[in-house]
Amino acid sequence: MRGIVLLSGGLDSVVNLAYARNTLDIRLCLTADYGQAAAASEITAARAVAGYYGLEHRVVELPFLQAISSSALFSPAQIPEPSPGELDDPEAAEKTARAVWVPNRNGLLINVAACFAEALQCQRIVVGFNREEAATFPDNSTDFVATANEALRFSTLAGVQVVCYTQRLDKTEIVALGKRLDVPWHYIWSCYRSGGRPCGKCESCRRLHRAMAEEGMEP
Repeated sequence: MRGIVLLSGGLDSVVNLAYARNTLDIRLCLTADYGQAAAASEITAARAVAGYYGLEHRVVELPFLQAISSSALFSPAQIPEPSPGELDDPEAAEKTARAVWVPNRNGLLINVAACFAEALQCQRIVVGFNREEAATFPDNSTDFVATANEALRFSTLAGVQVVCYTQRLDKTEIVALGKRLDVPWHYIWSCYRSGGRPCGKCESCRRLHRAMAEEGMEP
């Protein structure tokens, strides 16, 4: 089968791409620029990863998302910086998740990818979700993917479906899988901010660093 990968350049999407190459003919990697603070670094990372695997890469611009949203993802100064101990605190994690929520982002990205998939005669859209963040981000959940796939049965003629190879894994298990797949760690960008180096303080950085440390790796 042919596939398209939604590639942010972060841990989850890169590991899913690496895994998908074993089962799918990947025709395109898509990265979204919707005005997020990390856009420049995410695009750089995703382009580098796609190039590493010899795949076509394309950026899709969705500026209206920033115009209608008050998400902290658009303002580096407002991005929450939870302590390591707060990552597993349900109340603190929920608060952080609400602060960085972008209205229907994953729903939109899957449908944008479905347009490309159908045009390129691809049957699969590969996404990067995980069990750990699904606890506070419902659009990372297995129910979300199942529901999206039910809708795609009606909205595409080519039978396009979403697949995620890490959905039932936590971050540490994803890092372990990435090690087995020999992913290009030096290209990965999981930070909510852009810059020369990841901030190391946002939730995404905290979760990646913890997972890497648990797998005996240097962040």
